[in-house]
Amino acid sequence: MAFDIKICGLKTDEALATALDNGASHVGFIFFAKSPRNVSPDDAGRLRQAARGKAKAVAVTVDADDTFLDEIVAAMAPDMIQLHGKESPARVAEVKARYGLPVMKAFSIREAADFEAIAPYAGVADRLLFDAKPPAGSELPGGNGVSFDWRLLAGLDASVDYMLSGGLNAVNVGDAIKLANPPGIDISSGVESAPGVKDAALIENFFRAVRAASDRSAA
Repeated sequence: MAFDIKICGLKTDEALATALDNGASHVGFIFFAKSPRNVSPDDAGRLRQAARGKAKAVAVTVDADDTFLDEIVAAMAPDMIQLHGKESPARVAEVKARYGLPVMKAFSIREAADFEAIAPYAGVADRLLFDAKPPAGSELPGGNGVSFDWRLLAGLDASVDYMLSGGLNAVNVGDAIKLANPPGIDISSGVESAPGVKDAALIENFFRAVRAASDRSAA
């Protein structure tokens, strides 16, 4: 597989092991109290040990202040921080400077005009993540199981390094790869049997679907 795959919202040893065994390049741990995938910094710190030397451990936060980020970084020692809130370019730069870690900034996408928001982050964020805009009434910035029109990514500058997220699963990931050919993909709710409950079989099925789609694109 020529692109990165991030399994996000991990909470258990079994789910983490399944993600790693199937070749995940990134594993994500979410620090957001309203999310069913929320974990404590200490739990994430224990879990991430299994990923050392195998995958990059990503701390996913939403408009977190320095005090909370300090706690997360001290307990977990992440390889990357993902900012999934309304963080400004200046805030991204602050976080990078404070911790000396690469930062991935998430953006909510519904229409082509939404990509205009990424310009100020060029050269600041190390990587971007494109997720679907949350449905009305959702308190979660991500993990809502909804997608956007992946054809919108066709007009994106080829130099933009990003991960595609939002509504991916084993059934549709082949279409996403064919339409967008993303540098990386991120999945959370699409490998769950219930909100926040990762399913080992669904994780394995997802990787099988990705490998099949990759083989087709390479043929």
